[in-house]
Parts: sequence; structure tokens; C-alpha cells
Amino acid sequence: MEITRIIRKVCEGFEPYVAGKSINTIKRELGLESVIKLASNENPLGASKKALEAIKSNFENIFFYPDSNSCCLKKALSESYSLPIKNIFTAAGGDEIIELVAKLFFNCDDEIVISKHSFVRYAMSVKMMGSKAIIVSMKKGLTYDLVALLKACTQKTKAIFVTNPNNPTGTYNTKPELLEFLRELPSSDKFGVKPLVVLDEAYFEYALLERDYPNGLDFLEDNPNLIVFRTFSKIYGLAGLRVGYGFANEKIVDYIERIRPPFNVNFLAQVAAAAAIFDKEQVERSQRLIKKEKEYLYKEFKKLKIEYVNSAANFILFSSLPFKGKELFRKLLENGVIVRSMDEYELPCHVRVSIGTHKENELFVEKLKKIHKI
Repeated sequence: MEITRIIRKVCEGFEPYVAGKSINTIKRELGLESVIKLASNENPLGASKKALEAIKSNFENIFFYPDSNSCCLKKALSESYSLPIKNIFTAAGGDEIIELVAKLFFNCDDEIVISKHSFVRYAMSVKMMGSKAIIVSMKKGLTYDLVALLKACTQKTKAIFVTNPNNPTGTYNTKPELLEFLRELPSSDKFGVKPLVVLDEAYFEYALLERDYPNGLDFLEDNPNLIVFRTFSKIYGLAGLRVGYGFANEKIVDYIERIRPPFNVNFLAQVAAAAAIFDKEQVERSQRLIKKEKEYLYKEFKKLKIEYVNSAANFILFSSLPFKGKELFRKLLENGVIVRSMDEYELPCHVRVSIGTHKENELFVEKLKKIHKI
């Protein structure tokens, strides 16, 4: 049987998301004894201590199915953000939230507006549903061009993805810019409402260090077409547990609850995240580290005459020249440093490096100097 005859046409030639390789995989493949990973924007300080304590106190109960409604976690989020539970939903990471939105809203004749150089999972979700992705260029400096996104809207526009701050550029839009964007968003005669705006704030806690960085929740009440989502994978250090959460109009939340898989957030993920959301020490320690180490890396890039993009997140996008991004990635890999090349983001002469501990950052700079023969 030729199985491809019954595969959905939109999935033909579908390219999988390329995840970063683990430290153990690189050690095994290249025969290296020491490897540091600065590729996936994980927290170099590790997981929230409150989360770890919650896991230890609950691991004997993993033979039970988790609470399918994540009530304990939603209650913790409700208390932390002073929002009703009816406006909160949870998922197995931000990736599942993107897919849930796509499954709930996107039809094959819809247009979805996406910025160039933004998270690749948006375009993947559009393709998966057979919708059409409208790609809009960024401003000079690799910042979202919100005016251009508005101009790209048509009667077929069902949704717009906005990442703030953006991965992989680290750039962000200010509160006045987002306010104007939401205000000027045109209604569609076809749908009778404004397009859905999906605001990805995965790096929210890091970006709070920027004086003019906005909080997406401030726009929620006046914009029933808005979905804001965040994650426990970054500053809270729970990437291995896969916990994402979002805020939206109660009708949107109701429909997301209807279509999501049952038990989508596992038991230990729920108890860990419910504890982590109150771990202010984790957030403050992580913010201090990233602020300090970001300045260190900026200074070293300047010494090396390497161009970089100022970042509001826990990573930095920088020029790989005179090498191609994949070439510099490979050279650093051979020296025991895992970073991320940016070809899939249409930035073939750039590399993204996650900000690590000072020791890790020093090693990265040392290997970079060696490669550049400085």
C-alpha cells in the first residue's frame, strides 16, 4: 500500500521543527568530554526551587491521572495575575497553545498574517490547517512592523501572530505601539469581527527589565479578539515539563477547553507550575543574571567587532560573518559549545546564543575568539 495516497495534501512535504540536540547527544556524536548548551533559551540557573519541592512532595501520586482541568494551576495563575479562572487556560507548552488556536480558528481559505523572522511554529500551524500564511517584513533593526501587519490584512484575514519580545531577534514593541495596532485593526466584513490577535509573551519576565515593555494583560479587557500566552519553560526553568498558559475572552477559553486533549498538562507539571508562579526569588535571580551577563556579552561582541541585536530576552542574535551561520554553528559545536544557526528563520548569516552562567559565557567568548583567530 502506498500510504502517501491517504495523507492530507497539506502535510505533504511538511518539514518538522528542528529541535536543538542535547548535551549527551553531542558528546556521543563528536566524542567530546565537555559540552555547554546555549541553544534553546533555557534558564542556566535551573528550575524553580519551589517547583522542585512540589515535585518531590507529589511524585508518589503519578499513578493517578492528572486533573484534566488543571484546577490547582489555574487557581494559582488566577491569584498571581488577579484574573478570573474563566479567562485562563493551560496547555503542554506554548507549542500546544499555537496548535490549539490553529485547530479552533483556521480554515483552508483563511489568511493568517505573520512577521518574517518570527517563531517558525506559527507558519507550521498555518500550513498544517491548510490556511495561507501572509508573511510581512520586519523594520530595519529586526523589529515587528505593526503598521505593515495592519496593511497586510484583507477580508480573509482570520488572525495575526505577534511575538513580544520576538524570538529569535529579541526585539519588542512598546505599549503605545501595541495600543495603536489593536485600535487600528480593521474589522472583516466576511467574519463580522476583527481578526484574532495571538500575542506570544514567552519571554515576558525577562522583558520586564525594559522600561517601556508592555504587559499584554493590560489590553485584554478592551480586546475580546486577543489571546495572550506565556510559558513556564523559560524563567521558571520547567522546559522539560512542558507547561504553557494563556489568557483570553471567556468564550475563547470555553472553546479551547472543548477541543484540547484531556489530561494535556501532566500531574507533576501542574503542581510544579502552581508552585513556581509564586517563586519571586527565581524570577529576580534570573533577571539579575541575564541583565549582568547580557552586558558582558555585548561588551565582548563590541571588542570582536561583531554586530548584534539588543535583546529584551535571555538570548542574543548576532552576526556570524565572515562565516555563514551554519558554518559558525558547526565550528562552535566542534569546540563544545551548542548555539543555534538561523537558516530556518531566513537569517543565514546570524546565530542565536542563549545567555548562560558567567563561566559558560566566558567559554563561549573564548571559543568565538579562537574561531575568529583573535
